[in-house]
Amino acid sequence: MPIREWNREYPRRVTSDLVPDAADDAATAEVETGPVRRMGATYGLGRFVLTPLARLVYRPHVQGRGNVPRSGPVIFASNHQSFIDSIAIPVAAPRPVHFLAKSSYFDSPGLGGWVSKQFFSAIGAVPVQRGAGQAALDALEQQRALLEQGSAVALYPEGTRSLDGRLYKGRTGVAFLALQTGAPVVPVGLIGTDKVMPVGAKMPSLTHRITVKFGEPLDLGHHGPATSGRARRAATDEIMAAIHALSGQELAHAYNEVPAQNPIERIKQVLPHERR
Repeated sequence: MPIREWNREYPRRVTSDLVPDAADDAATAEVETGPVRRMGATYGLGRFVLTPLARLVYRPHVQGRGNVPRSGPVIFASNHQSFIDSIAIPVAAPRPVHFLAKSSYFDSPGLGGWVSKQFFSAIGAVPVQRGAGQAALDALEQQRALLEQGSAVALYPEGTRSLDGRLYKGRTGVAFLALQTGAPVVPVGLIGTDKVMPVGAKMPSLTHRITVKFGEPLDLGHHGPATSGRARRAATDEIMAAIHALSGQELAHAYNEVPAQNPIERIKQVLPHERR
């Protein structure tokens, strides 16, 4: 089956149980129609101004910057404990990074909406619409297009933020994207972001420091094609093992799932299916 046709067929072959969470939860978003957005002047200015400012204020410990390829497509796969994770990675990375953010941050009215749009554009966010089912695949399609442009994208294999500090099992969407495009995966371990901005906090703390660890790039092609569920699962497990080695978190040995809202969702969580 051709890759593009497989892109459209894939969500109908597995059960998508990814759940909406923060702005940076890429896996549950439906991509806006139209061409993929490129980083423009706002991002260039933001990277020039915000990155040094954030480094000055938070003094992050950054390890392994030399592991990040300076050109070509690359996927940053990170643990996820805080909203600020999607700021920490672009600030620490030696190259521009895309991640997906919900479109309401870009199209809200008034001065606050304008400020929000400029901020998220400045840190490399790409607007998407929230959704379910097909929407999860559309988000991967957006990221695939970015990778084909030679860009870097950041993803969270856990799917949603960890509320208890443990590292949850990875969902296979990141591995699918890596196997489909051939892009190397750079594992990222974020430490301390949950203290700088805990879930529910309105403003980040200035009393804690963040550590960002970039691991060696992973070439996952040896696991097999993207069309193989076994290959996706094995590649995902390799990614999560690398993240765990960097973050040092306790392993949850379970998927990070919100409580089911209705009987159908409860049945889906109980039945065996691929977490994508």
